[in-house]
Amino acid sequence: MTQSPAVRVTGPSGAVRIGERAARTLVSEFARRNDPKAGLLVGATPESAVLASAIEALLPGDRLTVVPAEGASAAALREHVTAQGRWVDDRVRVVDTLAEADAAAAVVVVAEPFTGTADEARAAIDGLAKYLAEGGVLSVAAPLFRTEGADGELDRQGVLHGVRTDLVLRNTPPVRVHHLRFTAAPVALAASLSPAYRPSSVPLTRGMHIDSNGVAAAGITLGLAALARATRPKSKLWLLPALAAAPVAAFFRDPERDVPEDPSAVVASADGQVLSVQRLQDERFGDGEWLRIAVFLSVLDVHVNRAPVAGKVVDYFVADGGFVNAMKPDAEHNVAAYTVLDTDHGTVVVAQRTGLIARRIVQRAPVGSLLARGERFGLIRFGSRTDVYLPADAADPLVGPGDKVVGGATVIARWR
Repeated sequence: MTQSPAVRVTGPSGAVRIGERAARTLVSEFARRNDPKAGLLVGATPESAVLASAIEALLPGDRLTVVPAEGASAAALREHVTAQGRWVDDRVRVVDTLAEADAAAAVVVVAEPFTGTADEARAAIDGLAKYLAEGGVLSVAAPLFRTEGADGELDRQGVLHGVRTDLVLRNTPPVRVHHLRFTAAPVALAASLSPAYRPSSVPLTRGMHIDSNGVAAAGITLGLAALARATRPKSKLWLLPALAAAPVAAFFRDPERDVPEDPSAVVASADGQVLSVQRLQDERFGDGEWLRIAVFLSVLDVHVNRAPVAGKVVDYFVADGGFVNAMKPDAEHNVAAYTVLDTDHGTVVVAQRTGLIARRIVQRAPVGSLLARGERFGLIRFGSRTDVYLPADAADPLVGPGDKVVGGATVIARWR
């Protein structure tokens, strides 16, 4: 009796547990889809945090098929599902084997981490991919250190087919979650998505997080303070990096935002002040005229960048240039990273530009991934500028120079 593909959950260092945070990350691609969909959960037990997260993510039109883990009882799983109430029981079907599952799932989630060999991981992925619908996503996890090659295979698969990869440090042990798509997803699907859940930021309050870059930067400054204290115990120089840790972390703050639901809205890609609203031509993005809305980010603004519209990433490239003050017109010739989106209204481009101080751009949306409107996709460190290019004949601007905008929340333009 085949219950799941060759997924081994006991590696050289013993068992690996999937906790609540990792479970939520595994189920995130299922949870973010707002259209009626079918999901497949493989390797579940009644106590599984992944099963609990999948049930929590169910919407009225959803269907979820659950395959027990090896050695687990399908009867016990059915009893557990029934105990959740009729609403859940009507939407969740427990099968005895994977062979009984329907081969048309929008999302397939593996509840057990991969800790075996590369060959075992490859065989498991090949077997599970057959159950995906066109454009569907396979979500799997592997511990960082306790595998016999499965982690390397998942990294390889991520390069070839990755939608995104999430590192979950708050797990025992830490795991890396891979979301894989083997066939192209339609652009229209992006409009039905909510912004993806990302565990890379550390929650401080319900509405405020610190991006992982801020955690690392604050850790470095605290490490320098500890080193200075150890090497020169009589000096007060250690206070300088120690006191800098808090403002450095605050620079990478990542607040929650209420994204407008209006499908005609184009939202700001970053916090800051509008520098210019121009009509221009740029042959790199195609023929015709473009509406460019440029926003300057000071060191006091939130520097997390968000998608202005729902769309599919079809290109990403970096253009060489200078490092002029981002407030000056010549900053449009600075080093910049361009994320090109295909949308229902045509091509949309977001340019992340460096500034006089900023020399580091982070972009986390690989080509082929789908972004919801207002979804985080990257950040720029320290002072910078973000430009949004829209088809000039398809959108009307709603902001002007000098206006303050809030990334993911302020409507800067509207589709006609």
